[in-house]
Amino acid sequence: MPSETSSVLSLPYIQPAQAQKHVTHNEALRLLDIVTQLAVTSRATTTPPASPTTGQRFIVATGGTGDWAGHDGQIAVFETTDWAFIPPLVGWAGYVQDEDTTVVFDGTDWVLAGAGITEFQNLALVGVNTTADATNPLSVAGDATLLTHSLADHRLKINKATATDTASLLFQSGFTGHAEMGLAGSTDFDIRTSADGSTFTTAMNIAAATGIPQMPQGLAVTGALTGTGVVGTVAEAGGLSTGAIMETGETADGRYVRYADGTQICTRTIDLSYTSGLRLTATWTYPVAFLAGEGVSVSMSIVSEFTVTPGPEDFGWMGARTGSSPAELSASLRLYRRDGGVDFASGDTMTVYASAIGRWR
Repeated sequence: MPSETSSVLSLPYIQPAQAQKHVTHNEALRLLDIVTQLAVTSRATTTPPASPTTGQRFIVATGGTGDWAGHDGQIAVFETTDWAFIPPLVGWAGYVQDEDTTVVFDGTDWVLAGAGITEFQNLALVGVNTTADATNPLSVAGDATLLTHSLADHRLKINKATATDTASLLFQSGFTGHAEMGLAGSTDFDIRTSADGSTFTTAMNIAAATGIPQMPQGLAVTGALTGTGVVGTVAEAGGLSTGAIMETGETADGRYVRYADGTQICTRTIDLSYTSGLRLTATWTYPVAFLAGEGVSVSMSIVSEFTVTPGPEDFGWMGARTGSSPAELSASLRLYRRDGGVDFASGDTMTVYASAIGRWR
């Protein structure tokens, strides 16, 4: 026995020898009129509107009341005087006017069209709130762009084809580039700026092989320099500084300062003691050693009242002998009387301030 209705939309078939065939035909048209090119006023309404227009359609929201009670999720259409209801089938789509969006029935609920899509592959252009083009195939217009983690790390990768190409972040104002950082024509990392968007000046270059930054334009520091990279431990490798800018320290033998360029300065206040009537002497062992084979310049000045037998008019040469064993470790500090002057006496001392300048590398 042939079916009286269609298998999908349950549209009534005209039966053989049926009287009033137009009734059956019109009912089928009525159903098609409701569900074909479905566009509803809203899907967020639970109460029928007070003055609906004929043909006005809604998707009944959860918790329908009045004439809509018991018809949640169904298509409600007003037909002159009464509401008719059509239960949706899986895959039906409809345009929601008050949301300006398209929804699809998934068998349980009406969801946004495309909500089940998990992949977009090989798209030629993607524009978010703007129009993408061949130069900018991914374009986003908005106050912010968020790239976040998936429970762990997140890394933004910018890859270029060859070492001489560019992979960078370009910062623009009015679509004119004024600052750029990245790999610009090499594998070194550059930070550069531009006043006109065409001529760029490199402010910093960090070599890929060494990681050592260079600032071709110099550096102007208006705040304090702090941290162990400023005052810490100086070091070098292959003739290049790899430590702090300067190093300071103090031992029982005095104070010292080492600079990244290799300069070393040692200082100490020390007493010269009687050695003979000819001189007062003291051996100064430097607080840190100088570089062997390099010269060390030593100078002295008197820092106390004279506590010696001769007067100032009897003083001769005052200085240091740096060729004693070994020169990079110590110096012999000496104060001589002049020829014909009064001899120093046993117990004579004099306090002097000594400084030595040389190199640590």
